[in-house]
Amino acid sequence: MEFAVRRTPTGRLGQGELRRQVAAHLLANPAKEYTPGQIATAVGARSAGAVANALEALVAGGHAQLTTAKPRRFRATATTAEATKSGPVPARPHPAPHTPGTPSSRPAASGTGTPGGTAADASAVEAGGGVRRPNGQTYHPRALADLPDVTALRKLRTAGVPALLYGPPGTGKTSLVEAAFPDLITVAGDGDTAVADFVGEYTQTSAGAYEFVYGPLVTAMTEGRCLFIDDATLISPKVLAVVYPAMDGRRQITVKAHTGEAITAADGFYVIAGHNPGVHGAVLTEALASRFAAQIKVSTDYDLARTLKIDQRVVRVARGLSMQVEAGLIGWAPQLRELIAYQKITRVLGTDAAVANLIGIAPEEDRDEVAKVIAAVYGRTIKPLALGRQL
Repeated sequence: MEFAVRRTPTGRLGQGELRRQVAAHLLANPAKEYTPGQIATAVGARSAGAVANALEALVAGGHAQLTTAKPRRFRATATTAEATKSGPVPARPHPAPHTPGTPSSRPAASGTGTPGGTAADASAVEAGGGVRRPNGQTYHPRALADLPDVTALRKLRTAGVPALLYGPPGTGKTSLVEAAFPDLITVAGDGDTAVADFVGEYTQTSAGAYEFVYGPLVTAMTEGRCLFIDDATLISPKVLAVVYPAMDGRRQITVKAHTGEAITAADGFYVIAGHNPGVHGAVLTEALASRFAAQIKVSTDYDLARTLKIDQRVVRVARGLSMQVEAGLIGWAPQLRELIAYQKITRVLGTDAAVANLIGIAPEEDRDEVAKVIAAVYGRTIKPLALGRQL
């Protein structure tokens, strides 16, 4: 298809241009699935990370679909063509249509309005309705300060109060953030996350020249969107420091890698982060903790597990182990993610295999206690899932 690349007078790609290029590539082969690296090669982008950020923005707007998580693969949707047009990219967030960057989806600086959605969205949540995430799954809100959690987070955004969600992996932190903020941009943190993964870096074009492609922090600031730093405590404190000036009264950062350019946050810019205490390498520094005035514990909602019709025996096991974790006797208990996996394995391989797998995924130091609780609930001794004799 014909596609004109827009550049600034300095020769750099225009704002949102990489996202348009990525959308055009998906549209050229709508039935095919691509990894960020494959698209980066095809469009001549040096940074697969920048392409991944563009893909996440397209997914958030409903213009691309994440088909697999490991490895991440994406394909076009029925609205991908809209994202290839000039001008602001029209978004189709869930559950009601907004356009990220417009007053309907951006909280007002004065503290009025409904952050991350329209008033209709908020009333639907308050009435007990589910909220649809970008992947099409429904999020079921939980209580937070006498409000649905989604509504509470939106109010924090309106008030400009950064929030840190903490709790074991698999408790639904990411699901909550995705449900609360349709205009979300995510940075997945790990020990290799660099400053460039936030602010951007120079990328080689197909013509051999280099241009600076802005990262998710700059995009969120300039478009007034929500930035979610997932697994923030796995990121080096020196790297995270690049975000802090954008979160305080300055609301401004300096992109040293790009001529010292100053970027000022637009109204609606908001930072929220996730932290998994106890995970190897996770360090909640005083500098990081002090930036998040609201710190919210997220634990598994075992009542939701019942609603999802998960085997009540495994829910009892999870509750019992969770109580032992709270008492400091063991370090692990199954969370909602593991319970959902248990249900899926049960359907495929049967209950015994699902229970055996639950023992096998427990940390080695807690495995005996997990097996003991399972034996008490299921009435028999079960060993970790393993291969048997040759058939």
